[in-house]
Amino acid sequence: MNKKAFILILLFVFVFSFPYFAKASNQSSSQAKNFCVVYFTGIGCPHCAKTDPVILNSLLKRHDNLVVIEYEIYRQRENAGLLYEYGKKNNLSLGIPFILFGDGKYLLGDRDILTGIEPSVSKKLSSPCLLVDGSSKSFKDLDINALPGFPKIWTKDKILIKKGDKATGQPIKELIESSNIVQSLNSFSYKKIAPEKVYLSGKSLNFDNAVQIDNWIFQWNGKPVLPKTDLNEGKNNLSPSQKNLISEEEGKLTFAKVIFLASVDAVNPCALAVLALVLLAIFSYDPKKKNVLLAGFAFIVSIFIIYFLYGLAIIKFFQFIQTFTVARVWSYKILGILAIILGVLNIKDFISYKPGTLGTEMPLSLRPKVKKIISGITSPIGAFIIGIFVTLFLLPCTIGPYVIAGGILSNLQILKAIPWLLLYNLIFILPMAVVVILVYFGFKKVEDVSGWKEKNIRYLHFWAGIIMVVLGLIMFFGIL
Repeated sequence: MNKKAFILILLFVFVFSFPYFAKASNQSSSQAKNFCVVYFTGIGCPHCAKTDPVILNSLLKRHDNLVVIEYEIYRQRENAGLLYEYGKKNNLSLGIPFILFGDGKYLLGDRDILTGIEPSVSKKLSSPCLLVDGSSKSFKDLDINALPGFPKIWTKDKILIKKGDKATGQPIKELIESSNIVQSLNSFSYKKIAPEKVYLSGKSLNFDNAVQIDNWIFQWNGKPVLPKTDLNEGKNNLSPSQKNLISEEEGKLTFAKVIFLASVDAVNPCALAVLALVLLAIFSYDPKKKNVLLAGFAFIVSIFIIYFLYGLAIIKFFQFIQTFTVARVWSYKILGILAIILGVLNIKDFISYKPGTLGTEMPLSLRPKVKKIISGITSPIGAFIIGIFVTLFLLPCTIGPYVIAGGILSNLQILKAIPWLLLYNLIFILPMAVVVILVYFGFKKVEDVSGWKEKNIRYLHFWAGIIMVVLGLIMFFGIL
């Protein structure tokens, strides 16, 4: 055999062997050992807002073998108990943000995570996934369908999102490990869907493509695939408690809840009673309708401004709690219980009315002081100033629904919560504004307002109680 023929034979063997070696190389790459971490975070947690972009974005881009199993515990309440289970089984401290490694070591808090995660990932070639029972498995051997709760599984430019409990027989983990997603999807039964935003604490991430595979959503950046079935938004397999978690404005925060809570606060008898005292005071001093109108609205504007500031303080209080303790995980149920208690107190006032019930009316001991303060009003400016002080006396009877609303709104960043807070307070002052207008145009006298309030006070308590009990049950059981 001459040299030229030998070279041709080698070239022939190389050309026809290349696909096999390429396939073997891809398999070897897909089976490379992964560095797996379990990450607990919460949307709305300010410390998580510092770590989420690092862990779920920049760190993944720098380490191709990194796999992050994320459990978000504020919006997805099904995940909350897992944090306690991990702590109990592995004898760990609790809190978020929280990263667990396969050897049982962990990083807790934004400072430890930001300084320790890069060295931890860089110094090891691989790490198994720590499971809730205290054992650990390599990601290669992990059955992700058996993972409890609703995890998100992240790798570089890819994410798997569990959306329901329905089992799947498809090997979806291969998509996370695959280097050729489009080719790998050919062996799957899927629905091509519109990508959904993936929310982090403080920001969101967008992916180029998305498919639904049974109870999982798989999203990735890069080359798209052709649809195998009709477009479906991927919501059919969601459990009722998951359907409200698709966008940042959904979930625990809903338009109806804010409207109901504000409406209950707006028809509170003590707020109307205080307004009637203000109008009587200014009318007694100067019966001109113009002064009554100006003084009434000055008082209402004062109430609106101060209550808005109270609302900001309530929201910041709830956000402050979540930075120190995982008790914030259960606060939504606690707020539901509070709503039920307030509802029961209101219904009690309908059945057996007793003036001054704490939480539903201004205590009797405060009423003489309020009346004395209000009696000194002689001008619209005085009404505005008095309104600032009177809000303190209104709190015992109006703060309940406001605290519940503030707890719900605390899941949003403060700037995004402000429009909802403004809406709440506009509804809160609306009946007072209507009363002032009716008195100004002569449709009603101030005495008529007081008389109507006294005549219907039990029914105001009844409907407020029904709304609060229903809303409390909805919140406690996570129906919406």
